[in-house]
Amino acid sequence: MAACIDVQNLQIDFPLYHGQSRSLKRTLLTRAKGGSRVEQNSQHKTVIRAVRNITFSLRAGERLGIVGHNGAGKTTLLRALAGVYEPVGGRVQIRGSLNAMLDPGQGMNMELNGRENVALRGRFHRMDHHKIASFQEDVRDFAELGDFFELPLRTYSSGMIVRLAFAMATAIRPEVLLMDEWFLAGDASFRSKAQERLESVVRGAEILVLSTHINEIIRSWCTRVIWLEEGRICADGEPTHVLSAFSDKSADVTLFPEAALT
Repeated sequence: MAACIDVQNLQIDFPLYHGQSRSLKRTLLTRAKGGSRVEQNSQHKTVIRAVRNITFSLRAGERLGIVGHNGAGKTTLLRALAGVYEPVGGRVQIRGSLNAMLDPGQGMNMELNGRENVALRGRFHRMDHHKIASFQEDVRDFAELGDFFELPLRTYSSGMIVRLAFAMATAIRPEVLLMDEWFLAGDASFRSKAQERLESVVRGAEILVLSTHINEIIRSWCTRVIWLEEGRICADGEPTHVLSAFSDKSADVTLFPEAALT
């Protein structure tokens, strides 16, 4: 059965635990007038509406790019798709094997060595003993960690963590691939080496959901773009049209969940 993603009226809230004092609450809610994302929920708790009323569907063959300014809700939406954040409203349904490249350190134990972390990732993906052994060697060779592969991750540099995370993520070929822009991190020589491997994973996925500020990547890889602002869909459509509107500060695009460029 083909992979698919169906998101209906998705809402993610973040409670503001230190926002319950009267003075702070009054300040925040005063600033919230006019459509800000700081509100009170039904339990009278101060919350930040991270994403609101998000609805879209993806079918096999679609490549979705997510754009928006910092704080627009791009990473929150990706993490909701990955199951990291639980919706307070709406639903997310995904059919097909899933791999999420959202955080270089996700799922890693800094006290374990590289080989042990790769084995844990293999078990999570239900690999047998022989596949895990092959998985470990593939990751070690590609990440070029040398003897550090047998040392605890707490001894790694940030660049080594990125290389290990990238090698693990791209050694697995999912039907649904979620990617945040960290995958372009690392030194120039590693990015050059990684490009072909990454593009191969992207081509092999039935559905891609990608968040990045690099428009060239969006234009090259994506068939559709969603523009988020203040946690809502501002526009949804063909990449050239949406990116043009996003780049044009004078574009007359109203901030409604239903808005779409056609």
